[in-house]
Amino acid sequence: MHSNIDVVTQSKCISSAVRLAAAACMTLLLAATAIAQTGGASPQLQEKLAALKQSAAQNKQKLHKYQWTEIQQVNFKGEDKPAKSFSCQYGPDGTVQKTPMAQSQPQQQQQGRGGRLKQHVVEKKTDEMQQYMGQVKSLLAMYVPPGSLKMQQAFKAGNVSMNPDPSAGLVDLVFKNYAQPGDQMTVAFNSATKNISTLNVNTYMGQAKDAVILTVNFSTLPDGTNYAEKTVLNVAAKQIVVTTTNTNYHPLGGM
Repeated sequence: MHSNIDVVTQSKCISSAVRLAAAACMTLLLAATAIAQTGGASPQLQEKLAALKQSAAQNKQKLHKYQWTEIQQVNFKGEDKPAKSFSCQYGPDGTVQKTPMAQSQPQQQQQGRGGRLKQHVVEKKTDEMQQYMGQVKSLLAMYVPPGSLKMQQAFKAGNVSMNPDPSAGLVDLVFKNYAQPGDQMTVAFNSATKNISTLNVNTYMGQAKDAVILTVNFSTLPDGTNYAEKTVLNVAAKQIVVTTTNTNYHPLGGM
């Protein structure tokens, strides 16, 4: 009789142990799933990232209602080229459309065979530089403005960290492997105003040795819209520095 009772007791103990083990495994599985979805991030990081994504998306929509002037200054091998101005606005496809504004008259071309040959060489190099810079701009379009989808992908991969700067009222959100393996984008975000203060990108063209560095300073319009006021692009491999200033923002259809 006692033997039967012992067997029943042992069976109940084993059954309870199995249920506890199953519950523990489920708890671990749920925890692992949660960590995978958040990259093991802290609630503070998740909160700041959500605010940044919302701010970036809202400001991009607000900027669609504006027209502005872009002034571009290129420095090539230490020499400043003539500045160029463009009238800018977002097109139906969601990209910025630029219309060249009146520029200063070009210098008179040199005459003679030697002058024509030199002019041909200069034009060829200019075309090559413009083509290269077009590729650089396409690359940087993946960073500025920062996209919600790419930010979320970096977050899920555990490639986002946070460095608070209480004295300045900012928090630096650092994204690694954001658009390319080995790149880095740092966004200084103002938690109070929910606006971007600065954005810094360290990336490359094709190979890591062809480094591309971009620094963007943001400002705010009277209605609270956040925009890139000044950008400095440094392509060391080509000895090119491009400084761009955006100004004269006004609603479409009005001045």
